[in-house]
Amino acid sequence: MRSSTRIASDRSPNDQEYAVPDGQSGGWADPYGDDDPQPSGRRRGSRKRGRRFKSLRRLVKAGIAVAVTLAFLVLGDRFAVMFAERKTEDQLQKSLHLEAAPQVDIDGFPFLTQVLDKRIDTAHVTVPDLAADRVSLARVHATAHDVRLDGELPSHLKGGTVHSLDGDVLLSFEDLDRELGASQVEFSRLSPGAIKADGQVPVAGQRLGLHAEARIGRSGDRGVSTDISRMRLDIGDVAVFRPGRDAGLQLTPKAARAVAAERDKVRAMLAVPLIAERAGIDRAQIREAMRSESALTRLTGSPGFVGKLMKVNLFDVVAEQPDLPTKLGIDPKLLGAVRGVTKPQLADRLNLSFQLPKTPGDIRIQRITVERDGIRAHLSGGALPFGDTTAARAAGGR
Repeated sequence: MRSSTRIASDRSPNDQEYAVPDGQSGGWADPYGDDDPQPSGRRRGSRKRGRRFKSLRRLVKAGIAVAVTLAFLVLGDRFAVMFAERKTEDQLQKSLHLEAAPQVDIDGFPFLTQVLDKRIDTAHVTVPDLAADRVSLARVHATAHDVRLDGELPSHLKGGTVHSLDGDVLLSFEDLDRELGASQVEFSRLSPGAIKADGQVPVAGQRLGLHAEARIGRSGDRGVSTDISRMRLDIGDVAVFRPGRDAGLQLTPKAARAVAAERDKVRAMLAVPLIAERAGIDRAQIREAMRSESALTRLTGSPGFVGKLMKVNLFDVVAEQPDLPTKLGIDPKLLGAVRGVTKPQLADRLNLSFQLPKTPGDIRIQRITVERDGIRAHLSGGALPFGDTTAARAAGGR
């Protein structure tokens, strides 16, 4: 009892409040002693949490390892694609005799499985600035399907064969303006099947306004044709020249109204007998108008007289009245030069016809449309070899 009393007395008052009787020894049980069951429970909970944390760390490490492996596989696959694309570009450039290498983009993932099969499902090919007769094709785009490859891939690609192809060729108006118009004629869309040309051409040291229309169509399976019509040359705002079988030079509406308002000019024209026949004016009216000022006023002021003057071919008038062009404000030398301009000469300036460059395989034009930027020819074909495959096929054909 003494020792128990001493132990109890050694505790502070606060410690004594939390001491509990010990039923076995008759003393006080220390709540901080080793016989309290609570610390062992905490240790078990800590061990469980430790095991869960270790499992989570292992899962995270495994996930990172898988992600890194997949990243390297994807990266390797993409490098293989890039390498194969460059090799294909080189082979196409040699096979098609292109000045610049085309751009090749291979679809599909993973690519390496396609390599092992030596077959590419889909590839896109773009060729810039391809020469075609007198013009340059601004862009040739094609999508190749079912491409069979030859060689040890991907490092030793020898060539291959495109079994199916579709695409389009663009002949841009910008290139046409530069190459055919010499920056003096501009081409633009008139309708889905036609274009128009507006600009200037030099004739006898002067620049005359040029206007024409052209319908665009196919020429065989590989060509584009142009049918040019409604050509005219404007001599200022005085006269319009239309070349052709019945080439004629007629007054513009403005010039015809000015002639009708000036007595000396209209008398000079009416004095030519052929005018009455071409313009459909009664000869009796003309004789009366030549004698009487009032009769001339009635004739020139009658409805449709200006339109009748516009029907007159000035080339016919010049033979009878050589000084009439000067009175109308037209240089006689220019008149002679214009008369010598033929429809084929003007048409040649505006000729947009071209043939697709010769290529191995079977490439054909399916249809042609005129768009805002230019003329687009839609292509299809197949059996197109490239690389060493082309040489082997050529050798077998000989």
